[in-house]
Amino acid sequence: MQVIRCNGKDELAFFDALRARNAAPDPKVVATVTEILENVRLNGDAAVRAYTEKFDGKCPESFEVDPDTISAALENADPKFVEALLNSIENIADFHNRQKEQGFTNARPDGVILGQRLRGLDRVGLYVPGGTAAYPSSVLMNAIPAKIAGVRELIMVTPPAKDGKPNPDILVAASLCGVDRVFLMGGAQAVAALAYGTESIPRVDKIVGPGNIYVATAKRLLYGAVDIDMVAGPSEILVMADDTANPKYVAADLMSQAEHDRIASAILVTTSERVAEETLKEIERQMAYLARREIIKASLDSFGAILICDTPEQAVALANEIAPEHLEVLMENPLEYIGRLDNAGSVFLGTYASEPLGDYYAGPNHVLPTSGTARFFSPLSVYSFIKRSSYIYYTEAALRKAKDDIILVANKEGLTAHANAIAVRFEEDQA
Repeated sequence: MQVIRCNGKDELAFFDALRARNAAPDPKVVATVTEILENVRLNGDAAVRAYTEKFDGKCPESFEVDPDTISAALENADPKFVEALLNSIENIADFHNRQKEQGFTNARPDGVILGQRLRGLDRVGLYVPGGTAAYPSSVLMNAIPAKIAGVRELIMVTPPAKDGKPNPDILVAASLCGVDRVFLMGGAQAVAALAYGTESIPRVDKIVGPGNIYVATAKRLLYGAVDIDMVAGPSEILVMADDTANPKYVAADLMSQAEHDRIASAILVTTSERVAEETLKEIERQMAYLARREIIKASLDSFGAILICDTPEQAVALANEIAPEHLEVLMENPLEYIGRLDNAGSVFLGTYASEPLGDYYAGPNHVLPTSGTARFFSPLSVYSFIKRSSYIYYTEAALRKAKDDIILVANKEGLTAHANAIAVRFEEDQA
């Protein structure tokens, strides 16, 4: 893990290396995914079945998981696992219920009525990875805000295991969150099935959920035909720490994200030489007993760094420049920094707000913008599953008052039919 003393040059070179991870998608991946999308669009279930057998090993007789199988998974689940999920669901639901919006109506004295109507999307597809990357927490974080938003039907797709069966932990989470239907299919072919619809799976309005490079590329290519949550990049964490921080905790939190992927990024920005040195020692000590130490080491070697700066103000500026997915503040009086950290997916304040708390339990969503897009994107939320439309009612008198302005602007733009649509309503005024 490289150590960089900030001088206005070396840290910028490191930022450039981080951004290089997010270059244009591999043309070979794009070509493969494009072929899969077109095949599924033309051949529906037959194409999905062929790809499932090719990539997953075995295709189930029916793509859709029957309700009895889902119920059985919940009945047979470890009660402590179910209780942990229910506790998480309670927190996640409480946080997201506070995001609910109301439409409005503005009835003016002149008889004009203006307003905005809100409603949940009709049908949403949720992609959930299977196998060794099966994450029940992803079900919770995507399904709960969708349901609170009023989505009519939530359809989950997840790859079958080698034996053609679903991951039971995923089914437990789906049952507890009120997922309406579950289909066993994965990869780009599942994303295509959701976007286009097949004989078995209905077409959705939006696709959310994490996946590998093929899933992410499929979502990117289909955006426009269907809405998506975001194009997710490698996981990221930035820890801001001063001399009051405990290096043991700093090291543990950095590695909690480095274990996701060899191209994940874990960065410490600190004003303390001591914390920098001791954090490096703690990383070596703790890494030795972690199951994914090889991935952690590769991530930290390639995209990890300790940036040593002079002042807290400089640390804040660096954090805002990087715009990380996860930002921890292990500084004295951490709450003082809330109003100054403008670019981050989620901010974790203080010693006991460790990043995994947000991944699993606290309540805020863990689907967050990556790759610096926190400068302009927001976390997944209830807002992500709502569409808004406006409405306008005008009286004749109100339009007569506005008509000359509208006609003038329309004619300035050369759109005479626009002007005429207003003028024709008042032709009798010219008689």
